[in-house]
Amino acid sequence: MPTHLSSIRPRNARRLNCSVALCLLLSLGSLLATGSGVAAATSSAPPLMLANVYRPSVALQDYWVSEKLDGVRGYWDGEKLLTRGGERIATPAWFTAGWPATPLDGELWAGRGQFSRAVSTVRQQNPDDAAWRGLRFMVFDLPTHAGTFSERIPVLNGVVSRIDQPWVQAVAQSRVGSHTELQRLLAQTVRLGGEGLMLHRGASLYKGQRNDDLLKVKTHEDAEAKVVAHIAGKGKYEGMLGALLVEMPGDGGKPGQRFKLGTGLNDPQRRNPPPVGATVTYRFRGLNNSGIPRFASFMRVREDLPATRP
Repeated sequence: MPTHLSSIRPRNARRLNCSVALCLLLSLGSLLATGSGVAAATSSAPPLMLANVYRPSVALQDYWVSEKLDGVRGYWDGEKLLTRGGERIATPAWFTAGWPATPLDGELWAGRGQFSRAVSTVRQQNPDDAAWRGLRFMVFDLPTHAGTFSERIPVLNGVVSRIDQPWVQAVAQSRVGSHTELQRLLAQTVRLGGEGLMLHRGASLYKGQRNDDLLKVKTHEDAEAKVVAHIAGKGKYEGMLGALLVEMPGDGGKPGQRFKLGTGLNDPQRRNPPPVGATVTYRFRGLNNSGIPRFASFMRVREDLPATRP
């Protein structure tokens, strides 16, 4: 399991390697066995618009604001529902019945504070009707519409209205006039159990990339990284995972920086850690001078993204 075998005492190596083998088998099973609700990835992941982090210097008059929904990203390509990683989601037939050929970008959402419930429902290969009736598809964009976001909003509302299903809803968009007003709305949203806010530039076209046309506003910063190795634990974590070695996304074709991520992992996760190649989300408080996240803490595995070789 751990990359740095020199840190493992010989009498623990067999036990640790067995844990790793079990972890890898379980990870493979989650992709191939009948208990998983996302099928093998399609030819490619959908070209989704991804968010950067809000900065107080942003001209808020140019943006629409909505609640950031903590669910599973869903992309309707006109025929089937896909995860962000391009895997087909097994839904009950009634859930997508009558949906248009128009691609829709949204979130499969079970409500505030119900992320685990949404993930559990989406990953079932044999969809549970009762569980799916607790999900909503919250639509926030039309990927193939040629207009600006401000022009897409009324069109999107019309598409959702014609679908006329209570579990398909358009995400409400509004305006704020100042940073102070935005922070007040953020505090209110978080107090009610929400995750944060999203800002979408009104003049922007839909582009399948990460840029400042879409911004996330949260009480803390978070980001994603890929697991590239397991580092053995010491002391009370001897025989278990000590930390994940993770790699941040690269820039300009260059590999991203790597750092150890150990804070935030519980004992079950240390016994059966996220597999190498998995994408994880972590929270942090700014970057140090070398660009490494400060006070990084593990949050969860991105189960809607398939594990890939580092």
